[in-house]
Amino acid sequence: MNPSSPIAAAMPMEARSAAALPEGDGWWFEPKWDGFRCLAFRDGAEVALKAKSGKPLARYFPEVTAALAGLAADRFVLDGELLVARDGAFSFDALQMRLHPAQSRILRLAGETPAVLALFDILLTPQGEDLRPAPFVHRRAALETFHAGFPSPLLRLTPGTRDRALAQSWLDQGNLEGVVAKQIDGPYLEGERAMIKVKRASTADCVVGGFRYGSGSPLVGSLLLGLYDDDGRLNHVGFTSTLPAAGKPALTRRLEALRGGTGFTGRAPGGPSRWSTERSGAWEPVRPEIVVEVGFDHVTGERFRHGTKLVRFRPDKAPEQCRMEQLRRS
Repeated sequence: MNPSSPIAAAMPMEARSAAALPEGDGWWFEPKWDGFRCLAFRDGAEVALKAKSGKPLARYFPEVTAALAGLAADRFVLDGELLVARDGAFSFDALQMRLHPAQSRILRLAGETPAVLALFDILLTPQGEDLRPAPFVHRRAALETFHAGFPSPLLRLTPGTRDRALAQSWLDQGNLEGVVAKQIDGPYLEGERAMIKVKRASTADCVVGGFRYGSGSPLVGSLLLGLYDDDGRLNHVGFTSTLPAAGKPALTRRLEALRGGTGFTGRAPGGPSRWSTERSGAWEPVRPEIVVEVGFDHVTGERFRHGTKLVRFRPDKAPEQCRMEQLRRS
C-alpha cells in the first residue's frame, strides 16, 4: 500500500461493551471471534497484516500472507480476525504461540495448524473504491462479492444475521465468546467504538501497572490492574491473584525487568493497612507494557469490587487501548 495513500494508515473500527444485544431494526449481528483483530492490506505484490495495536503481523502468519498474495485481485483492504483451530475449536493459546522470535518455529506451526482470516468488513475494493463512508449493508455486499470471487480455505466469510433472536441463541448456546452488533446504515468509523459487543461473561483488558510479591515468597503473588482515563492517566482498578503456579518464576522475572517504571499515573493502590504486613501491603510499580484479560463480577466506583480471574495475557493489544469505558456498561 502506497504510504502516501490515506487508507494506508487505516485503523480498525472498535466496539463498546453492552450487557444485552440492541433492540429494534437496523442491526446486523455477527459472532465475536476469540482471535487477533487484523487489517489486511494488498497493493500489488505487497501484502501487510496490521494488528489492532498497529503492529505488523505478517511475519507470524506466512500462510495467510501467501493466501492473500495469491488472489487475482492485487489491491484491497480487508478487516477480519486471525484464528487458529486446535482440536476442532479455535484456540487463543495456539494463536499466541505464533508470536515467537524463531522463524523456523513459526513456519512449522503454520504447516501444522494453519491460521485462517475470518473476514467481516472491506474498506477498499479491488477496483480502488474507498468504502469507509459507505453504509455497512453496502460494504457487506461488496465483501460477499469479493469472497465469492476469490475463494481460499484460509479466507472465511464471517456469518451474520439481522435476526436478533438468532443472535441471542448464539449467546445462549455458549460456544462463542460473544456477539457483535453493527448498524446496517453506519459508515466505517476508524478508531471509534461504533459497534456493540456483548460477551458471554464480563471481561476487561487491563494494563499491569504493578505487582505484589506473595506472602513470604520471592515470587509474584498478584498483579495490580489499571485502565486509562480520558486524560491518559492509568488508574488502579483492582487486582488478580489467580496466577498459575508453574508460570510464576518466569512471570516474576518479566515483572522485575519492568520494575521501577511509572506504574499508576492516576489513582494508585493504597498502602499497607493495619491488617496487612509490610510485605503484603507494599507494591512494586512497573512500566505499563503488559496487558491481561480478566474476568470480573461487579464494579463499584469504577473499580472491580472483588478480585478478578486471569483469563489470558494479551500480547496483541496495546496498553493505551485499555480504557475505563470497559467498566461503564451501556
